Amino acid sequence: MDGVVLGVLAALTSAVSWATSTILIKAGMKNKSPVTANIFRLYAVSVMFVVVFLIDGTFSKIAELSPTLLAVAFISGLFGFVIGDYFYLNALKIMGVSRTVPITSTYPLWTILWAFLFLGRRISPQVVIGAILVVTAIIVVRRAEEEERVDPKGFIFALLAPLSWSFAILTMDWLTGYVDVLSLAGIRMMFAAIGVSVFLPKYRRELREITLREALLLTGAAFTGLMLGQYLFVYSINQVGSQISAPVSAVNPIIASALAIVLLKEPPNKKILEGLVLAVLGVVLISTA
Repeated sequence: MDGVVLGVLAALTSAVSWATSTILIKAGMKNKSPVTANIFRLYAVSVMFVVVFLIDGTFSKIAELSPTLLAVAFISGLFGFVIGDYFYLNALKIMGVSRTVPITSTYPLWTILWAFLFLGRRISPQVVIGAILVVTAIIVVRRAEEEERVDPKGFIFALLAPLSWSFAILTMDWLTGYVDVLSLAGIRMMFAAIGVSVFLPKYRRELREITLREALLLTGAAFTGLMLGQYLFVYSINQVGSQISAPVSAVNPIIASALAIVLLKEPPNKKILEGLVLAVLGVVLISTA
C-alpha cells in the first residue's frame, strides 16, 4: 500500500483512538483530580512500552541514541503529556468534552505559527483564512460558555493545552528523522512519566484510592490514547509529515464530541457545534496550505 495512504489511515486511526481515550478519561476521573488521572495513565502506558521493548529488544536501540536526541525527546514528552495534558485534563474536568475539544483542536494553527516564526516558513492566504476560522471558532465557543456561565479558568486551560502540544509536535517531527517510530513513541511516554513524578508526593494518597473501575477506565485510556494513538500519530508523521498528519487527526474533536453527547449524555449546544465545525475547517485549511 502507498506510504501516503498508510500515513493518512494511521492519522485517522489515531484520531479515533484519541477520541475514545478522551471519553474514558472523562469517565474515569469523575472523583479524581486531573493530575492523578495523568500520573496513573502515564505510569500504565510506560509499563506497556517496557514490556514491548523487552520483548523486541528496543532498549538496545535507545541506548545508542545521543544525549541531544534523548534531551529533545524528554522535552517533547514533557510538553506533550505533562504540561499540555495538565491543561487539557483540567479543561475537561471543568467544561466537559464537547466544550473543550473545539478549542484544543487548534494545535495545528500554533504549530504552523511556530514554524513561521522560528523556521522562516511563509504564510499563504489559505493559512490566513484558516486562522480567521479558528479564531472565530474560539469566540463562538467562548460566548456559548459565557451564556452557560462556565468557569473561565477552563477556557484558559483549553487555550494553553494546544500551545504546549504544538511545541511537542514540532520537536517530535524533527526527532522522526533520527529515531525509529516505536522507540520515539515509547521514550516520550517514559520521559513524561518521569516528569509527572514530581507531583507524586502530593497525589500519592489519591492514587491509592483509585477504584478498580477507575483503574480499568484509565488503563484503557492509556492504551488507546497514549500507546496506540501516539504510536500511530508518530508513524503518520514519519510517513507523510506533520503538515498532513495534523489536519487529518483534527477530526478527533468531531468524534470526541459526538461520543460525549451519545455516551456521556453531555447536552448538545448549537454554538458549540458551530464552533467545532469552524475550528476543524480552519485547522484543515491551515495545515494543508
